[in-house]
Amino acid sequence: MKQNKASQIALSILSVIEHAGLAVIMVATVIAGIAEVNVMIDAGTVTLADLLLMFLYLEILAMVGLYYRSGKLPVRFPLYIAIVALARFLVLDIKNLDQWEMMGIAGAILLLAIAVLAIRYGHARYPYGDGE
Repeated sequence: MKQNKASQIALSILSVIEHAGLAVIMVATVIAGIAEVNVMIDAGTVTLADLLLMFLYLEILAMVGLYYRSGKLPVRFPLYIAIVALARFLVLDIKNLDQWEMMGIAGAILLLAIAVLAIRYGHARYPYGDGE
C-alpha cells in the first residue's frame, strides 16, 4: 500500500513539473512569436525566413495544445518541427553553405520525411489498441 501511495505522490509531482514546463514553453513561444511580429513590423517586410519561424512557433504551440488535449505527444510533431527548422536553416544560410553541407541538410530533411511516413504507415497498418 505504501508503494502505491509513494507512486501516486511521485506521479503527482511529475505531473506538476510537466505542466509547469509546458506552461513555460507556451509562454516563451508566444513571447518569441510576438517579438518576431515586432521585427517584421519594424522591418516593414515579411521574408520567407520570418514565415518559417512563425510556422515553427505555431507548430510548438500546436504540440503543447495537443498534449493538453490528449495527454499524449505524437513523435511526428517534433519531426515536423525539425523538418521546418532545417528548411529554415537552409533558406537562411544557403549562401554560406558548400554543396556538401546543402546535400547533408537536404538528406536530413529527406530522412525525417521518410521517418514521418514510416510512423504514419505504422500507425495506419498497426494501430494501437485501447489503453496503449
